[in-house]
Amino acid sequence: MTYFNTLDKLLYKFGDEVTSSVFQNLTSYADMIDDLKDAVSFHEKYTIQQGERPDQVSFKFYNTTEHYWTFYLLNDHIRLQGWPLSSRKLEEKVKADFPNTIFTTRNNLTGIFKVGETVSGNSSGASGTIIKRHLDLGQVVVEGTVAFSSAETMTSSGGASVITTGFTQEYNAIHHYENVNKEYVDIDPYNTPSASLTPITNFERYIAENDLLKQINVIKPSLVEQISLEFKKVLSKIILNLLLDVLSHAYEKFLHF
Repeated sequence: MTYFNTLDKLLYKFGDEVTSSVFQNLTSYADMIDDLKDAVSFHEKYTIQQGERPDQVSFKFYNTTEHYWTFYLLNDHIRLQGWPLSSRKLEEKVKADFPNTIFTTRNNLTGIFKVGETVSGNSSGASGTIIKRHLDLGQVVVEGTVAFSSAETMTSSGGASVITTGFTQEYNAIHHYENVNKEYVDIDPYNTPSASLTPITNFERYIAENDLLKQINVIKPSLVEQISLEFKKVLSKIILNLLLDVLSHAYEKFLHF
């Protein structure tokens, strides 16, 4: 922990000031956090369970809810993307993010079925407004929930017609295809995709991304109190030094006003 006492200082300028003020190098503190994340002897891996909250994981490891913040310190992905959602919350989110209807066609959509046009199903009689198109997948996104029929002829207000291969709610629509190596693969939207490819829906993509968030590093219980104490001391020192430097600089400006 003597590392905390070895951090250097840098010169910073305030606004258009000519002279510089001495500040501790905050980048060094960021480096310290990176060192902690890279030191495998300090932490162990954990998979967040269904519906677990940060305070619950903290209590599971440390018999206190107070160390939940260390998970965000050690794991960039949950700090940037958030704590993984429960199954119910994840379903609510994907349905809110993808609330529309998609129909798919193998027909060429170049110049037809444009955004803003109205489409109608000849068999279902259902209709709606086109708000997006995914030409690489042969998909047309229609606003809201619309009950089209599978494999029906669709007619647009622009006078064009296509035959659909199916329709689905947007959250269950295909987002991309993957090969056996889990790599994204482009398809020919005018032909049926190869049976060797796996279609991944919007919902499945959200589930996969949420599962990745569940894999975290946690500080070992035997070390968490010491690391937490030292980190808080360093943080307090940063805040105090910044405050003193700013006040000192402001006072110097006042004296020369």
